[in-house]
Parts: sequence; C-alpha cells; structure tokens
Amino acid sequence: MILSELLASYRSGEKAPRTVVLDLLRALHEDADQAIFIHLLTDAEVEPWLAALDGKDPDSLPLYGVPFAIKDNIDLAGIPTTAACPDFTRTPSVSATVVQRLIDAGAIPLGKTNLDQLATGLVGVRSPYGIPKNPWHPDYIPGGSSSGSAVAVARGFAAFALGTDTAGSGRVPASFNHLFGVKPTCGLLSTSGVVPACRTLDCVSIFANNAADAATILNVAAALDAADPYSRPLPPQPARSWSKGMRLGVPREDQLEFFGNTAAADLFAAAVETARSLGAEIVPIDLTPFLETARLLYEGPWVSERTLTAEPLLKSNPDALLPVTRRIIEGGVARTATDTFSAFYRLADNKLRAARAWTDVDAILTPTAGTPYTVEEVLADPIRLNSNLGHYTNFMNLLDLAALAIPAGFLPQGMPWGVTVFAPAFTDWHLLEFAARWPAPSPPDASAPSSSIHSHTPSIHPPVPVLEIAVCGAHLDGLPLNHQLTSRGGWLVRATKTAPHYQMVKLPGGPPHRPGLIRKTEVDGAAIKVEIWALPLPSVGSFLAGIPSPLGLGTVQLEDGSSVCGFICEGFAAEGALDITHTGGWRAWLGSPRPTG
Repeated sequence: MILSELLASYRSGEKAPRTVVLDLLRALHEDADQAIFIHLLTDAEVEPWLAALDGKDPDSLPLYGVPFAIKDNIDLAGIPTTAACPDFTRTPSVSATVVQRLIDAGAIPLGKTNLDQLATGLVGVRSPYGIPKNPWHPDYIPGGSSSGSAVAVARGFAAFALGTDTAGSGRVPASFNHLFGVKPTCGLLSTSGVVPACRTLDCVSIFANNAADAATILNVAAALDAADPYSRPLPPQPARSWSKGMRLGVPREDQLEFFGNTAAADLFAAAVETARSLGAEIVPIDLTPFLETARLLYEGPWVSERTLTAEPLLKSNPDALLPVTRRIIEGGVARTATDTFSAFYRLADNKLRAARAWTDVDAILTPTAGTPYTVEEVLADPIRLNSNLGHYTNFMNLLDLAALAIPAGFLPQGMPWGVTVFAPAFTDWHLLEFAARWPAPSPPDASAPSSSIHSHTPSIHPPVPVLEIAVCGAHLDGLPLNHQLTSRGGWLVRATKTAPHYQMVKLPGGPPHRPGLIRKTEVDGAAIKVEIWALPLPSVGSFLAGIPSPLGLGTVQLEDGSSVCGFICEGFAAEGALDITHTGGWRAWLGSPRPTG
C-alpha cells in the first residue's frame, strides 16, 4: 500500500477512506490467527476518525484517510495499552503525542499491534498474544520488538506503522519484512504516551514501503513536544545533499559479522557496489568504538531503566512476565551507582573515538542484522541469538545517531535481508534522500507480499516550518474562508478553547460574516471555542496581507495556559457591535437564533 497511490485514488473518487478502512478491518478480523494485532479496532471504535473526514477535501490533509497501525506500547485514546503484558494493561484517556499528530493530519488508526513483551527483544516471539507470522517465510521470526507493526505493513494491511526502537526494534523487523525502517534522531519524535523501555534512549520508529512514504510520515510526526522532557527541536538543516560526492563508511572486512551466513555476506558486498553506483565514495572505517558501545546497552546499567518500568510487577507479581523477559529485566536490579558512572565514562570515551569517523565520512553502511533465524532456533537459544541480532543496532541511540534500514535483497530461502545507513543526529532527511535512489530488490517469486513493490522519488526534504494559528470565525473548518488556509497548505491541528477572558463580537458587514475576538479580564470574559491550524511559514505573509482591519494576528492565550498566534480584534470594534460572547463560539452563534438588534 503506497501512500501516493492511495491518496491519488481518494482524489479521483475511485476510493473512499470509509470503504478502504472498513474493508481492511474485515480482512484483519478474518486473519486473527496471524497474531498481528493485540487490539484490532471495531467499526464503532474507528467511526469517530472516519466521521471526522466526512466532507473534507482529500488535499486538505497530508495523510487523508491513510490507515496505519500502532505498536501496543504507544497510547491510543480509549484503547488499552498492554505492552504485551496483560497485567500491565491500562487504558489511556489521550493518545500519544505522535499518534495524535498523525490523526490530526488525517491518518486512521486500525489498532494496536503485537510486540516482544515490554519491547524487550529483537525477535518477535516473546508475546503471550502469539507470534506474528513472517509473511515471507512462516518458519522465520518476524523480528522484534515491533513485530506486529512490521508484519501489518508487509502484508498490505496498513500503509505505514509506528514501532519503537531502543536497541533495533524498528530496524530488525524492517529487514526481515522487506521494509524501510526509520530510527529517527532521539527526541525528534515525541515519546509522550509511550511505555518506556529505556526512557533516555527510546525512539518512536516508522515502518513504510519506500523512502518517500517514510519522509511524508516523518514530516508530520516530527515536532517539539513541551510535555516530553526528552523532545528536541529540529535545528536548521544544511542545504547540501548527498546525491553526489557522498563519503560512505563501510566496516573493515575483518569487522563484518554474518554469523555464518555467506549469502548475507554476498548481499552486503552487492549493497556496497550499489552505493558506489549511486556516486558514493566508499571509505573503510574502524567499527570498534561502535561495537564496544553496542555491548554496553545490555551489559551496562541501561537495563536498569527497563527494571524501573517493570518494578511494580516485579514486586507484586513477577510471574506476570514471560520467563525470558523477566530474566533480562531482573538483570538490572543489582546494578549500582558506581556501575552506572563507570559505564558513562566508557560511553564518553567511545563517543569520542566514534566521532573521529565523522571527519572522514558522511554516513556509514552496515548490515541491519547479520542473519535471520527461525522461530525454532530462537526459542531454543533466546538470549544469544537475540544478542546476535543487535550486533549492528545496539549502539545507535547511545551514540545519538540517526539510522535508516533499507531493503537490500533476498536470501536463498526467500527471506528478505537489509542494510542500515546511519549518520549523526538530525541527518534523518539526508539518509532518506540517499535511500530514495536505492534500487528496489526484486522479490523471489510472484507470491510475495504486496509491499515488495517500492516506488522511489528523490524529492525528500525536511518539514517546512509552520506557524500554528488560532482561528475563531470564517476560517474555521468548512466555513467560507477556510480555503485561505487549505490552499496555502495549512491543516487542522486540533480544536480547543481560549482562556476564560475573551469577548466575541459579531462585526458589521459581510458576507462573509466575521467575528472579532477581544481580550478582556477574567471577570467579564469567557472561554471561546477556536481551532488551531498549522500554516507553512512561507505562506504566512500572503495570508496576513489579506486580513482586513480591525482584525489582525496576535497572541491568544488558550485554556491550558499556553499561548499561540491567532486572530485578535482591536478593542474599538466592540463599540456598536453585537456581543455574542455568551454563545461560546462562532459556530454556536451561526446555529442559534439571530438577534436583529
């Protein structure tokens, strides 16, 4: 399911979101034995999001009607979050910030996907809700911990999916399901509403069918979140591109590890040649500080962060955890403060040594995982084989790197296999631009999952900065002047209210009729309903130029105490104007009997 194709079908009228989503849900309910979802939404549960699109122009929202899946350690309002541990279950009243941003952009959630319990594992077999079947070869693991999310996209049930990635949970499943897996810069996507694994290292990840789709999702999802202490703003992006003259680091041959899989070694050698054909200069690098850092993740004190999350269960009901999950998480109990500082000193030294690589190269290419394993192999040797899968992934977040898993071919048994390109923090869009030119590997046979066909485009850029604007009158969604926002690429972020100290008056003139919002005091003011719209900064000037007196843009205080740019009215306009404050908002006034005086 390719975003551009789905959105084109909506614009042409060939398809409608309601039909697409409900058909997918029916197919998924019939496919329940695949263990992809822990909670698949019912028609009634998905209806509010479908209804929100009724009457909207498909061009008004960047993800209009796009079905997506959510890993079940990420909150969706009103739906239980289990983290694949029934005794851990809670039902959130609000969605995770990243989920809400996607929904506000028009995306439709299908449900909560299966995962390795408490996101602890890279295998996808550690769940009391079953093992999602790898769509390419049922004997092989789907990869984890974001197993259900990857399989949902690989099977064509979702256009994209959210996972999390602390140690490789968004990249290993991408490799084993022939997908692109975005492991963004830490803090680029909010983790508010995400069950922590290692809170200081956690990332929300993205599974998509191609680099262009991944970039579209990332552009919507990435934003500074004032509620997340680990959220980071996107700094200004350099104009230069890696399209030509890129210096690509590749590990020395003696540092490459495929765990006996010679076919994977051949695929990596071919991937290096593919990169060379795309204009990259190949530079051998020493991977030692990266690999030493990888060992710190589970051998060091960061396991104690997982222990902290599971501590209530460990104390009250340790048998609620699967034996292998409990074994790993209990490993953090005995860690001491001296262990922690010792590990931080080693990490600082590794960071210094690893940073030297970036003087010689722009990015580094490695396998995503050396080799895939069968379910039977992993169940027989769960710790060692899981560790093998993290060989090339465990160091990324400790070293504050951006990473992207890319499909790179197929092994003789038909299993997909991929590579990862990574670089310093905030190079996410450079990595996607590079990957957009990567040729799509051909699947081994015609029975391959639908996600095997990738469409690529080099037109990938960081998100355009936006200004959020509070509107209260004719610019509201569906009203006469709303087109002045949508035609400039604006989209609805959310509906809310002002702080309780505003007056609303009906200004003379029209059509279109307009209200004026005037700042008052808490004694003689009220809370007024408004909508927050995001408008790309390059379009703000022309929008502002069309606002007539006595209206203008200023600062509007919202009910939660925050402030936003918004429509305000000069106080003199209240003289002789009709006071409609008591209605609580422009829509309410439009729907009420109109006074004639």
